[in-house]
Amino acid sequence: MPLTPDLRRGIDQIRDYLYGGGYPNPAQNAEQLSFLMFFYMFEAMDAARARQARRPGAEPYTSAFEGEWALRNPLNARERGAETVSNDLLRWSSWANALNGERLVSWVRDEVFPFYAEIAAAGVTNFMEGARLVIDEPTVLSQVLTRVGDLHLEEMDADTKGDLFEHVLRQIKQAGELGQFRTPRHVIRAIVQLVDPRLGETVYDPAAGTAGFLVAAYDHIRLVNSSEAAIEVTEVDGKPLQRGAGDRLSRDAARQLHEETFYGNDVDPQMVRLATMNLSLRGLDKVRILRRDALTRTLDRQQKIEMGLPPEGFDVVLANPPFSGRLDKDRIVDDVKVGTTTQTELLFLQYMLNQLKPGGRCGVVVPEGVLFGATGAHRELRRKLIEANTVEAVLSLPGGVFQPYSGVKTSILVFRKGGETERVMFLHADNDGFKLDANHDQPIDADDLPGLVEAFRDREARGHEWQARDTEANWTEKWWFAEADAIRGADFNLSAGRHRPQSRAQVDHRDPLEILDELREIEREILEQLGALEQAVRELA
Repeated sequence: MPLTPDLRRGIDQIRDYLYGGGYPNPAQNAEQLSFLMFFYMFEAMDAARARQARRPGAEPYTSAFEGEWALRNPLNARERGAETVSNDLLRWSSWANALNGERLVSWVRDEVFPFYAEIAAAGVTNFMEGARLVIDEPTVLSQVLTRVGDLHLEEMDADTKGDLFEHVLRQIKQAGELGQFRTPRHVIRAIVQLVDPRLGETVYDPAAGTAGFLVAAYDHIRLVNSSEAAIEVTEVDGKPLQRGAGDRLSRDAARQLHEETFYGNDVDPQMVRLATMNLSLRGLDKVRILRRDALTRTLDRQQKIEMGLPPEGFDVVLANPPFSGRLDKDRIVDDVKVGTTTQTELLFLQYMLNQLKPGGRCGVVVPEGVLFGATGAHRELRRKLIEANTVEAVLSLPGGVFQPYSGVKTSILVFRKGGETERVMFLHADNDGFKLDANHDQPIDADDLPGLVEAFRDREARGHEWQARDTEANWTEKWWFAEADAIRGADFNLSAGRHRPQSRAQVDHRDPLEILDELREIEREILEQLGALEQAVRELA
């Protein structure tokens, strides 16, 4: 079942009701809607589990709607002086359309939310911890409940529900206080295709946000394990997208994919909730998204085992971690320290390197400054990547690809843990399939990403082509290579523009935007060093 225009309009109407009713925070609205969708769907999920339990040999199951609920608010009693009500009154169909006014708000706020929070607490991830009703205007709440019911979520397959929730997340148009912003899904898919996670591997996102990377990795593995008849082409963001049913997966392989493949964490509880809902809607309700700050708390082997994490590390790490941020140096754990830097983009890169198994692969979005920054921490981290690991590719993304959230110029860094870099493939995208304006959401035909992904997959043959090139001729391809010795000679600079080939007939002019980015990075470095100097002087005073 595709995501139809009517379904999109249904979500847009809910958004308009919330905005017009005095609820302007899009991230908070997405979170509230995720709770309401969970309440709606749980009734059908509970009924399905009860039916399953009646089959011969099945494990017993007691419906969540059996028994009595101890009222949190005495004013919600159905009979004078009663302290409990039947759990049956907490199913969606018993209250969503039966109550109104302040009585509806009181029931949802004081009884429904606590009831489902207890259910969520018994699951793999307690995504409702600390959750509360924010939509406390009776008319707005009633309108939103009606529209959620009109979506008929129980009639949708997992992919459609996931696409619908992605449409909800797309409404989040502002960066969060911690630097979160929604990574464009077509960029995520390109990174996943570059890294190519496979069945049987573990996949980790240490800054999961709304779980976009984990969802894309799940879709990628299913597609690779689908017969031709089980692959359909759907439209996402105005672009065709292949999606596979995973029909070639055995029952054990499907269980492993759903329960033992994906891991994530995020420091923001709101992101943890949104990620959990995004995964659950796709049938990945056994995936644990932990709330933790990976840079300020370390886990030993025993703690990892107790938390259900692979103690030896992960096969694949995929991420777009927060950048342009800083941490208090006293809070940074020793494992992720890179010199004296407090810049989160460098600390996260070291952390991801630590989390990989030997031979494990990483695909990560980095600000350009990571690739050419001149501080000791920048150079040391790049030296470590080149000398003690295998940097496979750097894909330079167009400026503006993260609009409307951020104008920072970024690249994709792909590397393996261990070994030694011999040669790096550089790829340059002028267009990513969407108009590079303030919104970055209008599809266009020009799209370099598919061709660059294909070039990377065929990099051995492209390497031979590169070595056999006429060095006197103008190189017109959007990919090229640089030997490790050349990178060492450039102070381990990994910027794609720094290693772009020039024919002798060409004048070596650098990209002005790259120069501006470098100047900004130098300014940041100066300010950081001045701050450290000032702190040292104050400590001595």
